[in-house]
Amino acid sequence: MTQDKHPTGAPWRNFYGRLKGKGLRKSQEAYLDEDLAALSPGPVGWDENPDRAPLDLGALFGGKPVWLEVGFGGGEHLVHQAGLHPEVGIIGCEPYINGVAMLLGKIRKAGVANLRVHPGDVRDLFDVLPEASVEKAFVLYPDPWPKTRHHRRRFVTPEYLEPLARVMKPGAELRIATDIPDYVRQALEEVPKAGFQWMAERPANWREPWDDWISTRYEQKALREGRVPHYLTFRRG
Repeated sequence: MTQDKHPTGAPWRNFYGRLKGKGLRKSQEAYLDEDLAALSPGPVGWDENPDRAPLDLGALFGGKPVWLEVGFGGGEHLVHQAGLHPEVGIIGCEPYINGVAMLLGKIRKAGVANLRVHPGDVRDLFDVLPEASVEKAFVLYPDPWPKTRHHRRRFVTPEYLEPLARVMKPGAELRIATDIPDYVRQALEEVPKAGFQWMAERPANWREPWDDWISTRYEQKALREGRVPHYLTFRRG
């Protein structure tokens, strides 16, 4: 019989993205060694939390509203939002360790104290986030997986959207930014099925960025290459 779980009880979850790129600089290695553990949101991994006990977000952020950014890339948007909104606590999730190291450097420089970092698969984080605990979520320029046979790997599929909907409060806001037209198509098909309403009323609502937006390096690359950003806003039902 084929096992469908790890010895810890964790479900087998295929992960297709990059976990590490080119070698880290000495300063980035120091950020990981010195800062990452203190910025953990709590026991997320199956080895440290096999019972999948929910995170104590009240203790973590002192009762502040909780936001979530899934796949923060180099962390510029995450640090920007933390600086603009010290009244909230933000968890960033990113399995690509080079991006995590970049974020830690930005956190040191900005001096923001309302961020926590999960350097791993967001599906593991969804397991331990309390139900209806997140008031805003960001999915910005996710991996497009352009080949048709790979579309099931995209974030805008039930495997990701259903647990995301579980942890978001009624009325919570979900922002998705992408420069891939077919990703827009799939998002508009799948996100409402998970319990979200698309909030656009006119073309400007998806053609123009949000008022507190900061253009990321991924967006700048898309613009240089002639691709058009789309900014999709959904509301949890």
